[in-house]
Amino acid sequence: MHESPIIVLGGLRFDLSIILMLIVTCTIVFILARLATRNLSVENPGKLQNFMEWVVEFIQNMISSTMDLKKGKPFLSLGMTLIMFIFVSNLLGLPFGIVTNYEDPAEATFFGKPLVSVQELFAEAHEKNPEEHPHAAVQWWKSPTADAGVAMSLAGMIFLLVHILGMFRNTKSYFKHYVQPFPFFLPINLIEQFSKLLTHGMRLFGNIFAGEVLISVLLKLAALGVAGSIASVLGLIVWQGFSIFVGAIQAFVFTILTFVYISQATESHDEH
Repeated sequence: MHESPIIVLGGLRFDLSIILMLIVTCTIVFILARLATRNLSVENPGKLQNFMEWVVEFIQNMISSTMDLKKGKPFLSLGMTLIMFIFVSNLLGLPFGIVTNYEDPAEATFFGKPLVSVQELFAEAHEKNPEEHPHAAVQWWKSPTADAGVAMSLAGMIFLLVHILGMFRNTKSYFKHYVQPFPFFLPINLIEQFSKLLTHGMRLFGNIFAGEVLISVLLKLAALGVAGSIASVLGLIVWQGFSIFVGAIQAFVFTILTFVYISQATESHDEH
């Protein structure tokens, strides 16, 4: 596995690869949305406009399958942002990777700031074997959702949104459901809510991270000679095609679960 380019600013550790990839993801999504809505036309819509209209209809169908469409319309832009952002994030690590190698920890800097991850690796290796001369491989390009911090941050934002909506839009039923069917179920219901947070984020992270680990394993097969190179190329072609499918499914699952959780928190089940 590769190291992450981490620097320390103000006592906080920042992963530069994650920051870079989040900026790239946001830029791609913004450009797609801007190009799709630049020249809107009813009579002669462009391909990107047709694509964006399809995304809108797709999200509307997701909303209507989980809650009343009129109540769910305010969440249309949320759903579009989530599914496009996560889908693009999931695919960024597939086409290629950017890895830099360092033989000397003093060389591992970013605008004068040392990469502490590289320094720590060299220090640990030196403690084990002072005569050893290790090298550090730092990965700069990867899918941001392959990082647990990003996946759990997305899940955490949805978690906060869901419960804030529940408290303010459905106050009575929201607090009541924690003690149903009996008051002593309160701890179980609380554990259920936090388990949703964990599974919401870790499902996304686990699937994308596992895909990138397998890609790195397939790339290493190329070092085993001609047979290994052939197996590596064929494996990469098959797996990258499958990874596009997995990335789309995980974006869909994360978004549909968001609407399910919003529906559960905002709709009063006493009415049914």
